[in-house]
Amino acid sequence: MPRPFTIDIADSEIRDLKRRLGQTRWPSEVTDSGWQYGSNLAYIQELCEYWRTDFDWPAQQARLNQMPQFTTRVSADGIEDYTVHFVLQEGVGPNPMPLIFTHGWPGSFFEVSKILGPLTDPAAHGGDPADAFTVVAPSLPGYGFSQIPSSGGFGHMRAARVWVALMSELGFERYGAQGGDIGARVSALTAYEDPEHCIGAQINMP
Repeated sequence: MPRPFTIDIADSEIRDLKRRLGQTRWPSEVTDSGWQYGSNLAYIQELCEYWRTDFDWPAQQARLNQMPQFTTRVSADGIEDYTVHFVLQEGVGPNPMPLIFTHGWPGSFFEVSKILGPLTDPAAHGGDPADAFTVVAPSLPGYGFSQIPSSGGFGHMRAARVWVALMSELGFERYGAQGGDIGARVSALTAYEDPEHCIGAQINMP
């Protein structure tokens, strides 16, 4: 049974993070090496200081919580059960098509945020309401707020089986899949694993 989910990071955790950022022990760097041997040290130091002093997590948390989020427990691969975090935005139209959207690496469910409105309510963005989707945007197991797998060998195929179980749990008998990067492989395998219900996959890679 899906349960509503709200991101709520304790202030004590934010303070602890800032303390640890302030105690970073920086390595030496080859003089004038820029980015030749990896990340530029001055850039990383500037980024770390911004994160410690200026980054407004409460504002970002509020922004993330504007998306309707849930968690649910699914049994998918005969190995273990998974608690999956996901965004679920109902479509506004005569017959919205369910669509499971899979993020890439390194990424998160936040990748769906800019397209969530146009996909679920195309009429509000100058489109045809007949083109509306009901969007499910889960966090891959081990990412964000989804449970990390406790057993080894978790890969694209097992992720696809989790998605099939998730869409079944949500009661969708006919749906599409979309993803890029790692999400491309997972989306294609979701269609492969569930041809009776997943009518197709649209994938993109860099």
